[in-house]
Amino acid sequence: MKPTVPPEAPPPPWRWLALLLGLLLLLAALRPLSLPDEGRYAEISRWMLASGDWLTPRLDGLPFFHKPPLLHWLQAAVMGVLGVSAWAARLVPAAAAVLMVTGLYLAVRRVAGAALARRAALVLAASGVFLVGGQYVNHDMLVASFIASAIWCFALALLHGPRPHAVLARLGFACCALGLLTKGLIGVALPGLVLLVWVSWARLWPRVLRLPWVSGLLVFALLALPWFVLAGREHPGLWNYLFGAQQFGRYTGAVFNNQHGPWFYPAVLAVMLLPWSVFLPFSLKTRTGTALSATDNGANQLRLLCWIWVAVVVLFFSLPRSKLAGYVLPVTPALALLAALGWQRSMAARRHGERWFALLALLPALAALALTLGPGRDARRLSIDVAPALAARLQPGEPVYVCGGYPYDLPFLARLGAPLIVVQDWSRLRASAGDNWQRELFEAGDFEPQAARRILQTPAQFAARERSQRAWLLAPTGQAPPPGWRSEREGLRWTLYASAPEGPVAPEHEGLACGDQHGGNQGQP
Repeated sequence: MKPTVPPEAPPPPWRWLALLLGLLLLLAALRPLSLPDEGRYAEISRWMLASGDWLTPRLDGLPFFHKPPLLHWLQAAVMGVLGVSAWAARLVPAAAAVLMVTGLYLAVRRVAGAALARRAALVLAASGVFLVGGQYVNHDMLVASFIASAIWCFALALLHGPRPHAVLARLGFACCALGLLTKGLIGVALPGLVLLVWVSWARLWPRVLRLPWVSGLLVFALLALPWFVLAGREHPGLWNYLFGAQQFGRYTGAVFNNQHGPWFYPAVLAVMLLPWSVFLPFSLKTRTGTALSATDNGANQLRLLCWIWVAVVVLFFSLPRSKLAGYVLPVTPALALLAALGWQRSMAARRHGERWFALLALLPALAALALTLGPGRDARRLSIDVAPALAARLQPGEPVYVCGGYPYDLPFLARLGAPLIVVQDWSRLRASAGDNWQRELFEAGDFEPQAARRILQTPAQFAARERSQRAWLLAPTGQAPPPGWRSEREGLRWTLYASAPEGPVAPEHEGLACGDQHGGNQGQP
């Protein structure tokens, strides 16, 4: 008689999670800033650190209130410790991705056991969500981690028993406050909508009434409200602009970029979680019977929550016409758990199941490596080939002009100490600009008109500028420079010019074509 071979034990999860985190941090160091988002948000944080103004996020020296400031506070703090670099800025979304994976593991382990928790955490970490989304400098990963954490905290508090777990509930209120400080109302609205539907379906309203509402709302107010009060006092009109134009306006408007049909988010999520998304259908069947273990009951409870979570968030973001892949990152922990549950029910008991799991986990890792090291789609918009020359030769007090576009990454790469002076026909653009970089700047200038007059100049102002000191000009490569300027460095996208020291040119002979030569829709998310 042959001896019984024990089933293959799953490997410890933390070793694999550490390897995946190491890969994420390596990938974050291997590529230049993506434009426009990473250039914009990394520079806002650098400027906050350099200027010491922690109240007002600023783009090119002008108040930029498309989002609240938590991302910039965190990125500026990291750069203050580790130095200014793209990698330092990317540590914040990487940390948010780790928070998302850790929250998923802890929540599932508490309700459905360690085996499913390990599997769910590995599914999420070995996916494009973690390996690509976790290295991208914008608000999406950070707010997604707070939204997911809020849902887990409130759900676990309510599942604790007839009397909800007070500490977990207060943590949920804190996560909502941090979500509000990251990206505005969705930090509160999405957890609220998901929990509203789930509580109604599961008939948990008596427990909701016993949540620590007074202390929880106090925690929320102490964390979330001070910045809105102080910034609103400093910049009248902030609340209307942030919550009106940038939140409700984008949600209900039809004039913004990135318009897609209702198919967009299901397709994006399927790709984001490949190869694990193929196991989602296996999670649909609910285990029933009188002999269900506590683990099975917990898995069924989480399964219901997660399908409601996915349906509510996908529907919420499918209603507007403007859609971006990062918007639905808040559903990915729920999908990772459902995919892990599908794997457990379809593959875990099979021979060599763990080996197949490890093999499949290599696919998103290889895909993330290829996306990072492959040809960059932003190469023709980067200023990485002219920024070092400007940084090496620029002297304090010398103005830097730019026309024909806006180099989002140049102030960050050159470590500029003063805003770029952007030359455009601003009065015309106010009537014609779409959802683009020009609108970002002149709407930011509306909060400080006096500063905007210095920073946002017309071609006539450029021609009449003070000529007693050297000035610098960035113009699209291939565009004829105005007289009186010499080329210092020609790059793929931008050419750097310095004003000639001799023979000043009469203003009427110094023409400058300052239209956006490379497309006006350098995006706005």
